[in-house]
Amino acid sequence: MSASAQSHASATVAGGVSSAATPDWISLVREKVEGLRFGVVQLTVHDGRVTQIERTEKTRLPASRDGLSGSHE
Repeated sequence: MSASAQSHASATVAGGVSSAATPDWISLVREKVEGLRFGVVQLTVHDGRVTQIERTEKTRLPASRDGLSGSHE
């Protein structure tokens, strides 16, 4: 393995992203996803650059047995 390939391999982290050149937006996406149980993280891209990150979180309610879950008698 050449010195160039070796230094590139050592700077590569999971997912193939170089740790030395990791864009700031990747860290922000990680933060948005880590605490999310149900929802969406959406990236907006303009001219090849990430310009906006949106997080929409959903709260799932347990199914109820009181008859209000859509069943009619």
